[in-house]
Amino acid sequence: MNTQALPAPRWIDQPANRGLLLGLLGVTLFALTLPMTRLAVGTVDAPQMSGVFVALGRAVVAALLSSVFLVATRAPLPGRDDLVPLAITAAGVVFGFPLFTSVAMRYVEAVHASVIVGVLPLATAAVAALLHRQRPSGGFWFCAALGSALVIGFALLRSGSAGLALHPADALLLAAMLCAAIGYAYGARLSRHMRAEHVICWALVIALPITLPLATLARPQTALDASAWWGFAYTAVFSMWIGFFAWYRGLALGGTVRVSQVQLVQPILGMLFAVPLLGERLDALSLGFAAAVIATVFIGRRMPVHASERAITERN
Repeated sequence: MNTQALPAPRWIDQPANRGLLLGLLGVTLFALTLPMTRLAVGTVDAPQMSGVFVALGRAVVAALLSSVFLVATRAPLPGRDDLVPLAITAAGVVFGFPLFTSVAMRYVEAVHASVIVGVLPLATAAVAALLHRQRPSGGFWFCAALGSALVIGFALLRSGSAGLALHPADALLLAAMLCAAIGYAYGARLSRHMRAEHVICWALVIALPITLPLATLARPQTALDASAWWGFAYTAVFSMWIGFFAWYRGLALGGTVRVSQVQLVQPILGMLFAVPLLGERLDALSLGFAAAVIATVFIGRRMPVHASERAITERN
């Protein structure tokens, strides 16, 4: 009896690979967050919106969009066991990360902030490994560390003396990275049994009773540049909402520890996008580091990531 071998599944049909692509899409959308936030808040010499309004106002806009989306898709109410993880997710990505970065971006340039963003993949992987009881291999951690070192080294070279100088805002940026890592990890865990789009939508909606009154109090009282409003609009629609649709779905499909390493390209993408927005210079050094960082992402995603014995026992 002759049997015909089944064709090998296409690369895109594999969940892990789809997760990688969706993660990359989310990171690409997130990469504009710092430059757009810089446009929204302005500088010390030419201030625009307050950091508090940018952080909480964009959450209000995204929450209103989320409410319409939840009704349109007939989303079920979150279960009782989901409320605490949703609150933690909201604390990380609705409050912590936007608030800390929005305040910090008035005092440091986007290139300087990118130095700190370079630690986000490692932070996300570490939080996810603890939360999901996973044990990344030594090769995985080596690739993650190498990629982070490349990103930070590139940012330092590009920023020059300004990037190397210590600034109090660096503490805010480091706190933002920790908040983002926690919010990403908990949101990804919720995405295993909830639609990824619903996770960020419910996190925004449950935060609305806090974000709405605070954003109203912090609203601008004077006329602002059009560029500030464009920056705010981007952070509200893409950074705070649509980007998470792709990001949480990618983390759920490909695994949080592995897909989180796609964030290694976020600082470089942010700098590339900042060329037309903030006048940054694009050169061969930028392209070379970008290629090297992307290489570590694809090598690292092939390294084994194992579940702990306790996690296997609980799953069985």
